[in-house]
Amino acid sequence: MTSATSAASEQPLRSGLDLEHVDAGVRIQDDLFGHVNGAWLDSHVMPADRSSDGAFHALRDLSEERVREIIEEAAADTDAPADSEHGRIGALYRMFMDTEAIERAGAAPLEPLLEQITAAADLEQVVRTMAAPDSGTSALLAYVWTDDHDSTRYQVKLHQGGLGLPDESYYREDRYADVRAAYVEHLTALIELAGLAGRDGLPSGDAAELAQTVLDFETRLAACHVDVVRLRDREKSYNPMDADQRRELAPAFPWDAFVEGTGAPASAFDVVSVSQPEYVGAAAELLAGEDLAVLRAWLAVRAVGTYAPYLSAAFVEEDFSFSGRVLSGAEELRERWKRGVAFVEGAVGFSVGKEYVARHFPPSHKERMNNLVDSLLDAYRASISTLEWMTPATREKALEKLEKFTPKIGYPDTWRSYDGLEITEGDLVATVRASRRFDADFEYAKVGGPIDQDEWHMTPQTVNAYYNAGSNEIVFPAAILQPPFFDAEADDAVNFGGIGAVIGHEIGHGFDDQGSKYDGDGNLASWWTAEDRAAFEERTTVLITQFSQLSPRDLDDQHTVNGALTIGENIGDLGGLGIALKAYKARTAQDGGEAPVIDGYTGIQRVFLSWATVWRGKNRLQEAIRRLAIDPHSPAEFRCNTTAGHMDEFYEAFDVREGDAMYLAPEQRVTIW
Repeated sequence: MTSATSAASEQPLRSGLDLEHVDAGVRIQDDLFGHVNGAWLDSHVMPADRSSDGAFHALRDLSEERVREIIEEAAADTDAPADSEHGRIGALYRMFMDTEAIERAGAAPLEPLLEQITAAADLEQVVRTMAAPDSGTSALLAYVWTDDHDSTRYQVKLHQGGLGLPDESYYREDRYADVRAAYVEHLTALIELAGLAGRDGLPSGDAAELAQTVLDFETRLAACHVDVVRLRDREKSYNPMDADQRRELAPAFPWDAFVEGTGAPASAFDVVSVSQPEYVGAAAELLAGEDLAVLRAWLAVRAVGTYAPYLSAAFVEEDFSFSGRVLSGAEELRERWKRGVAFVEGAVGFSVGKEYVARHFPPSHKERMNNLVDSLLDAYRASISTLEWMTPATREKALEKLEKFTPKIGYPDTWRSYDGLEITEGDLVATVRASRRFDADFEYAKVGGPIDQDEWHMTPQTVNAYYNAGSNEIVFPAAILQPPFFDAEADDAVNFGGIGAVIGHEIGHGFDDQGSKYDGDGNLASWWTAEDRAAFEERTTVLITQFSQLSPRDLDDQHTVNGALTIGENIGDLGGLGIALKAYKARTAQDGGEAPVIDGYTGIQRVFLSWATVWRGKNRLQEAIRRLAIDPHSPAEFRCNTTAGHMDEFYEAFDVREGDAMYLAPEQRVTIW
């Protein structure tokens, strides 16, 4: 990064802080989040087509508009070769936006899939149909990732699936009874639109009875699922099994039919990792004992639900009425161009990303980001080297892992090709199905080959970042390198509180409760002494307890954070902000020792104010409830405040004392990294 302080002699520095939404009536010492964002929280009217809004969304809006420009230019160029990147982008968007053709088709595009489902004569045929990447749902989901115990090879993973509601808890907890009732109404409407009631191969009865049949089956399937906390456990999720072992686990399940249905080479399934063996055993028994007509009904109704967004307006509106209004609280359907942009990005996202980078990500941005990443890695290195709670042997292993981190900035060095993607003019559903098969074939083709070190799992235009434990890499797409996360013209403090903390957060995932189980080569291999692991878990247990007592400000006390579900992200936030502060202080010392006071705030104060700005956001009630159930991230207000409350620098910067709402006693503050 070109240090902002290097320009001090030429022109006055600006803080880069967004202080427009400060609520002076809220003391920082009581509520950092509310002080920085309070005026916005009180006055901001959320767009009707959203279930959440905030700083992240403002940046996503910018990315979306830029992508729209790229896509609409391609769509206007009808002379582009059909097999070119430009041609594919344009053809996909034109097809999605051709509402006249879509309305004329009605439900007809579903018929090939529905005929296949309703004609399934036995369990083998049902499972073969279910396993197809374009079926619409599957009780057993297959995907490809690196082998957790050998990061030099790819492996097929099998994962629980098959539910139409967000999580298994939605089927069993009383507080979701209204959602279940709305779900039956939704399924009833889909059944009526698609004309499924009375169809050969499905249970007799009207649409409402058929919908109840599907809910009842999904409830039985949900009872086989493991919960969201168990899903996070990487060690319990690694269970390599060959064909004989899979048959022993679930003897009633037609495994050969399942493998055939995926479309993958049989060799890809020679040895797979079964992430939840307890689920697979129970679900296989359920499927084997279920009435075939019920299984066909479940697959048919879920297929209609999956492809409803690509059908006529009646289907689209019904899909939104449940997934948008009921589950998330949105009031209006997103404009069609926005949905079209999302569709194209989902199908050929890296082709769009290549043009996005060419237009909006100059090489200088990558250089500045690399320098910031180096600063955060240096700060982690210094911090780990002096950890008092960790023995020298484990410290050395932690430093070895840190040295092997691979940062990826902006965009991939090698762009994914979409050559061979089948686009059926005038049939959006057929094209969506083809895209799903194309992506699945792309993934299965990796098995048996070398690891693609250049592969990215997010497009450059995505406003996000991630850590991949299997390759020990931190990845920062181009679109996140903008205000409020990064401002090239501002003082360093705002950048360390924004993108610096994001970088620190992603590095921190390499050392969270699950990432810390992987070594520097991306293998699930313990490098801890028992003593150090116990000391680590003592600290994480404090965090789990603290977060589990928190309820978002707009919900009642029965809706609390699941501290065990969010612990990985909470560790990431704690390390991210803590290390960003260390990196900022190191940068300040390097640049002369004393950060300037700007806009009335010291450098450390500005870091915290920037941190709070990043978390500006609000959710609709339904969305807040949904996220508490399934999202491994804590609500924004706690990511801001609870994390800051563990930083000694926060107390020093703002004179926080016992009695202030943000105050945590020193013995309650957790420092891990």
